[in-house]
Amino acid sequence: MDKFETMISEEEIIQKVKELGAKISSDYEGESVVVIGVLTGAFIFTADLVREITVPVETIDFVSISSYEGDKSTGNFVFKKDISCDIKGKNVLVVEDIVDTGRTLKKLKELLMMREPKTLKICTAFDKPSRRVNDLVPDYNCITVPDEFIVGYGLDYDGRYRQFKDIRIVRKENE
Repeated sequence: MDKFETMISEEEIIQKVKELGAKISSDYEGESVVVIGVLTGAFIFTADLVREITVPVETIDFVSISSYEGDKSTGNFVFKKDISCDIKGKNVLVVEDIVDTGRTLKKLKELLMMREPKTLKICTAFDKPSRRVNDLVPDYNCITVPDEFIVGYGLDYDGRYRQFKDIRIVRKENE
């Protein structure tokens, strides 16, 4: 049985999402944006964030690309779902749950840039820069987290625990 330690409260997440939505709205003032959420982890953050963005959100779409098995990044990418909208000439905001090693997001960014968006920015709910293996830096970061395996607010451990409203550190039974 997994044990948990609360790291970030629901209230702090709500406040940070509001602040980030205001910043994004300010940066895109006078423009519209296409929001692309990365499934499955970012679905909650994407929904909360778009409700805080005040500039026109032209389209909300989702993509699914994975490189995880359990709590480990494999470095092998499985592209499960592509976007269904045309992003050529558009402002694109990719919304991710967590940036860890940065491998998956860097690959996704390369694939989307081939479609010639006007701009492409990365927004993450949680950034774990201590684990980065490349030079990818999110344009927008809600909360920086230490090198702990976390769940909740859309983040999972083998498909479980996404429903937690806060962020929790997973403590394995033997820890």
